[in-house]
Amino acid sequence: MKTDIQIAQEAQMAHIKEVAASIGIQEEDLEFYGKYKAKLSDELWEKIKDKKDGKLVLVTAINPTPAGEGKTTTTVGLGQAMAKLGKKALIALREPSLGPCFGIKGGAAGGGYAQVVPMEDLNLHFTGDFHAITSANNLLAALLDNHIQQGNELGIDPRQVVWKRCLDMNDRSLRNIVVGLGKKTDGMVREDHFVITVASEIMAILCLADDIFDLKKRLGKIIVAYNFKGEPVTADDLHATGAMTALLKDAIKPNLIQTLEHTPALVHGGPFANIAHGCNSVRATKMALKLSDIAITEAGFGADLGAEKFMDIKCRKAGLSPDAVVLVATVRALKYNGGVAKDKLSEENLEALAKGIVNLEKHIENIQKYDVPVIVTLNSFVTDTEAENEFIRHFCEERGCEFALSEVWEKGGDGGVQLAEKVLDTLEKKESHFHPLYKDELSLKEKIETIAKEIYGARGVIYEPTAEKQLAKIENMGFGELPVCMAKNQYSLSDDATKLGRPTDFDIHIREVYVSAGAGFVVALTGAIMTMPGLPKVPAANGIDVSDEGNITGLF
Repeated sequence: MKTDIQIAQEAQMAHIKEVAASIGIQEEDLEFYGKYKAKLSDELWEKIKDKKDGKLVLVTAINPTPAGEGKTTTTVGLGQAMAKLGKKALIALREPSLGPCFGIKGGAAGGGYAQVVPMEDLNLHFTGDFHAITSANNLLAALLDNHIQQGNELGIDPRQVVWKRCLDMNDRSLRNIVVGLGKKTDGMVREDHFVITVASEIMAILCLADDIFDLKKRLGKIIVAYNFKGEPVTADDLHATGAMTALLKDAIKPNLIQTLEHTPALVHGGPFANIAHGCNSVRATKMALKLSDIAITEAGFGADLGAEKFMDIKCRKAGLSPDAVVLVATVRALKYNGGVAKDKLSEENLEALAKGIVNLEKHIENIQKYDVPVIVTLNSFVTDTEAENEFIRHFCEERGCEFALSEVWEKGGDGGVQLAEKVLDTLEKKESHFHPLYKDELSLKEKIETIAKEIYGARGVIYEPTAEKQLAKIENMGFGELPVCMAKNQYSLSDDATKLGRPTDFDIHIREVYVSAGAGFVVALTGAIMTMPGLPKVPAANGIDVSDEGNITGLF
């Protein structure tokens, strides 16, 4: 079988203006980045903003495992299948981060015959959005330290600087650093930190902003430090907002590319769902709804993270309402949750499947709490057996879920027709009564505990003394009505990555809480979650190369 990158490199791509024309976008509204990539102009929104919205379908998944789930693959394949059925569908995805590409996870363009292309461009520099976000983030950091060096008129307490530098790379050595070493003219010595670019508040702001004006307003609200009186200091206070906006003026425009079958895809923004809010940009999603009959988007990692944040942060803030949710699982991943070793996952094991399927059960229950119809799809592998598939089908149907097999990795759009038909049937016959999980007026602790108990299944929440103080301060500052973005490991419903399946009798541990005032949410860090990942012992980068002909190899 060909690798993903071989399939992508053999693809016959259409010129992006032809892809755009298929959803009614004229050439004058495209800003070309070569023949196969384009940004959508600001003027386009003015032309389409009064159109009726299409249906919004969210694709999410069970907790990720080493066996793989194929959420992006399913999203892309579903879009291709909708096109096969004559539907005007548009896919809305996040941009991949360089960190996982060179680390352990690999790229994020889908897989097999359900990919978006150009795959190498997307997984590497693409249209430069992440570089712009990194630059804006680090400009603010530089202006902050320069202000302290040049007399510190704002009275910034160097011990209370909360703004971190960022880099779109997994680099554990940068988690905790010291800056300002050297001569007096080299700055004030203080402890500093890096986060990965996808965890930067500027990434969240870009993804939640309605337009350039909203972007600028949100950037100005970023809290970078506290002064000696304990009062917040913002980007506006540092006169940084205009220059940051200038760096982001093109990055805020959604990117248009295509699938292997020329289905249009908007790929824009890329916050991780374990340490950020895990959804593509509001602008891209709203454009997808205006330009199509069915907009298909995804949220990162499992439904306990990405889907929860999609519902409780993105939809709440942007006024969006999903019409249906597709929940992706695999036989292999469910057996892994049931205790089967990775090298034994190809063997039929109904007993392990029965143990592991409780993870899927919890995610079904969670989506149903939002009163949105659920379709479970099984991303098919050749080693799956009919008995295993039927066990899962029966399990889902008993819980009021539609069920469909997906073979999009092997067959592209043709392999997703069964799923597409189930989604269309659900959209026609079942009404969504979407509502967020919690109300704005709840306290921050009540919001954290609601997510922990209702979504994760926790017994309770334990707060570190530092987190208790931070929560009290954030509420005293007037941010108590903001939604909460839980930073939690993706592998388990708990904050312990080793607890697979559906753990019970556990507590969620909150060690740190901070406000992202520009993004408009409060971040709660649980367990041992890191905002700057590290590389594995054998990084994926070791296998990436460029051939004598100039073709990239090893990118998966």
